[in-house]
Amino acid sequence: MNFLRNRVVVLGLVLLATVLLYLLLPSIRQGIMEPSPDAQRSVFLATSPPALPNLNVSVHTGQLPGDPPLFFREALPLDSAGRQILPRLQVVLLHGQAFTSKTWEDLGTMALLASNGYHALAMDLPGFGKSPVSEAIKNDQNRVDLLSRFMESLGVRSAVLVSPSMSGHYSIPFLMKNSAQLRGFVPIAPVGTRSYTPQEYQNIQTPTLIVFGALDTNLGAQSHKNLAQLPHYSVLKLDEARHACYMDKPRAFHQGLIDFLSKLK
Repeated sequence: MNFLRNRVVVLGLVLLATVLLYLLLPSIRQGIMEPSPDAQRSVFLATSPPALPNLNVSVHTGQLPGDPPLFFREALPLDSAGRQILPRLQVVLLHGQAFTSKTWEDLGTMALLASNGYHALAMDLPGFGKSPVSEAIKNDQNRVDLLSRFMESLGVRSAVLVSPSMSGHYSIPFLMKNSAQLRGFVPIAPVGTRSYTPQEYQNIQTPTLIVFGALDTNLGAQSHKNLAQLPHYSVLKLDEARHACYMDKPRAFHQGLIDFLSKLK
């Protein structure tokens, strides 16, 4: 009788252990498969590229006369001791329909420009990011005036304008009307290139780097064809890259941008 009772107790303990193991197994497996937050952070730090030096990146809201405040970011070059140095050139970065000024910060473009001695300014166009909608940008001239006043308010006298996609509504008319204010132009598959004649393009003397993705057979190919009517241009075609080619191939884009800037006098 005692033997039978002992067997029942043993079987009960085995059954209880089996149930507990079944219940605890998912947690054990998760602990094995997913490292703790501290472990994940250690892996991230181990695999991330080395950080660039502190580059005095700041964020502002710029008030333009007669317009709502525009939000923009800037990165100023610093020397090895952290002191601001005189920038080689000012670079104004616009953005596409699905992006904002923060895109250039997240991509590392602003830090890269500053580390190479350039003063980078990235703005949120009206109605995007933290810039409010403006009723004063209904036509090309209004958009040219807004961009011109934005630059003047920040003391930008002769800059390189980087303009992807939708921002071509601002940059292409600005190029046509105020090209003397630009040291260089970097259109990245911009809209609005079909609105001008070959003669209007040929009158522009601004050095231009035409950028587009090899997979962008629509706007990229179209803008390349039209912008190739400019007299002073070079081309950066990013292989295996789509419309937002600078996002697909940031390293190649950054190298091409820095090479272009280094050749401007």
